[in-house]
Amino acid sequence: MGYCTRTDIENVIAQSLTSATAPTPDSLTSTSSLLNIGNTFNRNLVTYDVIDSYIRIADSRIDATLSELYRTPFEEKVDVEASLFSPIYEHNSYIILDKIIPLTAGDQIIIVDGDTQERHVIKEIVSESTYSTEEEIQYAFPVDSRVVRVTFPPPLRWVSARLSAANIYDKYFAAESSPNTSTFGKTLRDLAQSDLQNVLNGIIILHGALRIGRRFWNPNLADQYSLPKGGDLSKGIKK
Repeated sequence: MGYCTRTDIENVIAQSLTSATAPTPDSLTSTSSLLNIGNTFNRNLVTYDVIDSYIRIADSRIDATLSELYRTPFEEKVDVEASLFSPIYEHNSYIILDKIIPLTAGDQIIIVDGDTQERHVIKEIVSESTYSTEEEIQYAFPVDSRVVRVTFPPPLRWVSARLSAANIYDKYFAAESSPNTSTFGKTLRDLAQSDLQNVLNGIIILHGALRIGRRFWNPNLADQYSLPKGGDLSKGIKK
């Protein structure tokens, strides 16, 4: 697993390719889908292995870009927590929480009851505080079991997803289109690069990530991190 999930890739690509059809009919004189994602055999299938390789490529670019300011690779952090409002058992496989938290499809959560825990990916938002998971929950978690969301510092998840989706999109767009250019892929890269540049400029802070060095040593950045409490070093004086 990388900074994003396969579900994130599908959500970013959305219907741009999955609803498209090949420009020429096949041997049965019917046009087939241009792209599918999964493990089932299909002539236009993008396998999970291919998606995972593109995620690794995107993540390596993120690490290379941000390694000047942060220690890489980045680590997951818990950013929100709730408890089960209803138990999970044979006749109830849904996660029903005691409060509304910002979970979306593709989010990774860990359900904890003492020494027992399971990790799952949110598949669907059933209602405001009810969610389904991609894989079946195996353990019968009682009421008040902890449910925590684990994620990489925002916006790394969507930067990775956009870069991965752009490369996948261009790979198949180039194979099926003439001329082989993709405005959609360029737009995704521009959005991802904008977020990375905002991190480098100090506009976005990656909370929970370990910073390295001091930003005011970088002549390209006009501002600085706050000094520790009690510090009285003037900005105009070199240490």
